[in-house]
Amino acid sequence: MVIEIKVPSPGESITEVQLASWIVGNGDYVEKDSDIAEIDSDKATLAISAPRSGIITLLVGQGETIKVGSVIATINTEAARREEAAIGATSATLPDQPLVKPSAEPVQEGAPATTAPEPPIADDLPVIISPLAQKLMSEHKIDKKELTGHFLRISKADVLEYISEKPKPAATPENRLLPRDAERKKLSTLRLKLAQRLVAVKQETAMLTTFNEVDMSRIIGLKNMFGDSFKAKHGVGMGFVSFFAKASAEAMRHYPQVNAMIDGDEMITHSYVDIGIAVSAPKGLVVPVVRNAESLSIAQIEQRIKELAAKARDNKITLEEMTGGTFTITNGGVFGSLLSTPILNPPQSAILGMHNIVDRPFAVNGKVEIRPMMYIALSYDHRVIDGRESVGFLVKVKEMIEDPAKLLFGGNDPIKELLGL
Repeated sequence: MVIEIKVPSPGESITEVQLASWIVGNGDYVEKDSDIAEIDSDKATLAISAPRSGIITLLVGQGETIKVGSVIATINTEAARREEAAIGATSATLPDQPLVKPSAEPVQEGAPATTAPEPPIADDLPVIISPLAQKLMSEHKIDKKELTGHFLRISKADVLEYISEKPKPAATPENRLLPRDAERKKLSTLRLKLAQRLVAVKQETAMLTTFNEVDMSRIIGLKNMFGDSFKAKHGVGMGFVSFFAKASAEAMRHYPQVNAMIDGDEMITHSYVDIGIAVSAPKGLVVPVVRNAESLSIAQIEQRIKELAAKARDNKITLEEMTGGTFTITNGGVFGSLLSTPILNPPQSAILGMHNIVDRPFAVNGKVEIRPMMYIALSYDHRVIDGRESVGFLVKVKEMIEDPAKLLFGGNDPIKELLGL
C-alpha cells in the first residue's frame, strides 16, 4: 500500500511553505511517527512525521516552495526492509556509530610479514551513508569513493577519523591564500517574512527610542542570596528577564498606553499584559508569548520563559504560542550588546531592550562607586505613546529593578502604601 504525505496547514491565511530540509533520504526505511522533514512558513518551522512505517520516496526537492496540501513524498508500507534496517543500521532510527573496519587475513606461522592493501568494496554492494556523515563529506569536499573502500556503512565518526588522518597539503604560497568562495542560498520563508516586517515597521510607524540606565546591584544580590533555594523550590534558575517582565507589567498599570496598539482608525488598550520574549532560534528570531504576565509571580514567569525558549530552540514552538502579544522584551545582553535600538514588533506599540551588565563608576550619595550597570531602551510608536508616557514608563521600570520590594506594590513605595499616603 502506498500512502501519500501532504503538507499540513501551519495556520490560517498560510497557503505556501518552503521545504526547509529532509531529515531522511530517498529510499530510506522510516518508522511510524518519526520526523521526516521540516517546513518553513512565514511564522514558524514545523516538523512533518511519517504516518506509517515503510520505504519513503521523496517527490519534492529541499528548498522548494510548495502549496499547502501538496504531496511531497510517498511511503510504501508493504516494501521489505532494506539490509541496513535488518541489521539495525538504518540512519533514520539509530545513533551515528562507526563500524568496525574489515579485519585483514591472519598471517600463517613462518610466512613473511607483509601488509597487503585492503581490497576495495565492489561498486555494486550497498554502502549506507548516514545524514550526518553526508553533511560532513559535503562540507569537507570528500568524495564517496575515498571512503567506500574501507566501510560498508559510513558514519559521522568514520568521516571525522578520515579527516584527522588525511595528510595535509604542504604549505605553499598558493595555498596560503584565503578562500574567496561565495555561497548563494535562497532565503527561508521565515527569514523573508521577517525582513519584510522589519522594513514595514520603519516605514509605517513613528518609531522613537528613549534610554535609561539601571543599577543591578539589588537584583544581583537577590540572585546570590536566594538563587540556590529558588532553583531547588521552583526547578528553574533566577534570571533577569523575569524581573523586567514583572516590572514592565506593573509599570503598565501607571502607563497603559504602552500596552495599547492601533487598529485602523481605532486604538485598542488591553486590560491584560501578554509579553513576548525574543528568542534566537536556529531558523531565526522568534517571539513566544508569556500570557497574563501581570498575574504571574517571578517564578511562574521564569518557568514559562524556560519552557517557551526550549521549544523555540528545538523548533517545536506553535503558532498559538507566538501570536497575540501586547508588548515585547529583547535581551541583547546575552550576546554582549552594550546599547541598541530595538525595532517594534507590530502591531505592538513598544518594545523593551535589555543589554549587557558592566561595572562602571556611578555617583552614589556624592561618592563615586563601582556598580553593575545596565543600559535599557524603550522603542515606541509615537502615534500611540507620547514622550511623557515613554520616559515615565522606563523610569518606573528602573525604580522597581533598583528596589525590588516595589514589585509587590505595583511600583509604589512600600512605606507610603503601608501608611496610605
